[in-house]
Amino acid sequence: MAALDRYQFTGGTAVLTGAASGIGEHMAHGLAARGSDLVLIDRDAERLDAVAAAIRAARPGRQIDTMVADLADTPALDALAARVTEAHPRITLLVNNAGVALGGQFDQVSAEDFDWLMDINFRAPVALTRLLLPRLTESPGSHIVNMSSVFGLIAPPGQCAYSASKFALRGFSEVLRHELYDRGVGVTTVHPGGIRTRIAENARVSAAVSETEARQAQEAGAKFLTYPADKAAERILDAVEKRKGRILIAPSAVFLDTLARLFPASYYTLLRRLGPSPKKEQTPAAS
Repeated sequence: MAALDRYQFTGGTAVLTGAASGIGEHMAHGLAARGSDLVLIDRDAERLDAVAAAIRAARPGRQIDTMVADLADTPALDALAARVTEAHPRITLLVNNAGVALGGQFDQVSAEDFDWLMDINFRAPVALTRLLLPRLTESPGSHIVNMSSVFGLIAPPGQCAYSASKFALRGFSEVLRHELYDRGVGVTTVHPGGIRTRIAENARVSAAVSETEARQAQEAGAKFLTYPADKAAERILDAVEKRKGRILIAPSAVFLDTLARLFPASYYTLLRRLGPSPKKEQTPAAS
């Protein structure tokens, strides 16, 4: 089995979800700088337009399209994919970056909130991959990026829905990587640690979580989310170019991955000894 050639950004078309802020915004700029045309997707129309305008000003030769969509609206994804493929018959890169967080232990989280998170973090990437895969396989050398998390490697209290979605996306990505290799399509799974984005700020908190717990979680999140989003974006794009199957971003991700490998059934006991219990501070989402 021959190794895949390096991914070629120049002349390609990248579809990127969650493009209006954080890692997605920086990846959009990085992809344009590397020569790719872009289809930028986000639910925040104002921020999305601002990102697109900045890229057009900096890279006037790039084709930049924006599409406003709520990825929680699963039935609407067919129409979204149809719009993408109609405007761009050739797609070479799909980046499933969009994600949301939800604070609260399992018995505090409603079924509706749990499903809302799973729709965005897992079902939307699966649906978009299924719908756009024919275009990707028509362009040998194409690539898929799925944004898991450090919480797709460990599963702390207070993150049942989030960890479930990120573990699921990790498993889906690994199978997809093996299935698509011989068809010339690469797959990268990304496990960010504490990246400085708006995910904790915008996280939905269960109504059963007290204001004190919610405030503690936000404060803990501010301390944990320190790794620069622009640096994370560059590392992801470098990994795509080199066809890396998996990438850990930030020292926290490397540490927690190592801990989980060494102590798969007891890592949380060790983490409790190292600091305050996440059970008391609904642990912030990691990316």
